[in-house]
Amino acid sequence: MTTVQSPAHFRASTKLAGHLQRVLTDLIALHLNGKQAHWNVVGHNFRDLHLQLDEIVDLAREYSDTVAERMRALDAVPDGRPTTLARATTLPPLPPGEQSTIDTVDALTAQLRGAAATAREVHDDVDAEDPSTADLLHQLIDGLEKQAWMLSSENRNV
Repeated sequence: MTTVQSPAHFRASTKLAGHLQRVLTDLIALHLNGKQAHWNVVGHNFRDLHLQLDEIVDLAREYSDTVAERMRALDAVPDGRPTTLARATTLPPLPPGEQSTIDTVDALTAQLRGAAATAREVHDDVDAEDPSTADLLHQLIDGLEKQAWMLSSENRNV
């Protein structure tokens, strides 16, 4: 009987794991902040924005799951605990209570752009170590920036 040797298993370095944790933290915060905005938005064009916020929440949740599962595939351990999120997110906090549709658009656009900026900041280091994971970041950046454009267009006047 012949034993087949499997190729070496790629494992994330501490640096790569840290970069992915930063992205994960902001994606989970985006998901939670998007839901907070969804529940508390009021004003003109409420229904459309309410529904659009759920699309953003779904996207952030899907992306965070993808990043966390990628981390596990690379033997890194994701940390999505509330204390970690509160300490480490780079996204600006949302104000409490009801918010106008105009203010909500501006706040969530900043959230989307912030999460995309984090992914952009770590991208080159990630790509240097693991191009496959960098491909995931490409998709994430594209999706977040598209949502930021679409959402910010709500408040634009030509």
